[in-house]
Amino acid sequence: MQLRMTNQREIILRELRKSRQHLSADELYERVKKTMPRISLATVYRNLEILSEAGLIAKLEISGRQKRFDYDVVDHDHIYCVVCHRIDNLEMKRQSFEEIPDDSRRGYSITGYRVEVAGICPECKKKK
Repeated sequence: MQLRMTNQREIILRELRKSRQHLSADELYERVKKTMPRISLATVYRNLEILSEAGLIAKLEISGRQKRFDYDVVDHDHIYCVVCHRIDNLEMKRQSFEEIPDDSRRGYSITGYRVEVAGICPECKKKK
């Protein structure tokens, strides 16, 4: 299935890439409506899901928090602040699935993984 790139999707994608951050749908909506004042929050949510399913953006679901969206679809991990909920990319060596022993897999066929690291960001540490 070919994804039709509508004007709304192009603007949403452009704003997410321009931000270079991991934005929630609400945050992205606030940015997009400056360009498209008549766009609805539901339209932004729907298009983010469509762009995510198409593999053009990544959807982050970290520990029950509000979903965030990432412009970078290359496999990488994240670290998030437990105080302000900021999310940043985490540079670390990714383990190969072949290195995970069969008995540790519990019969699963591994299709992917993510590492979730929590901490306190530099700004929140300064405030304490």
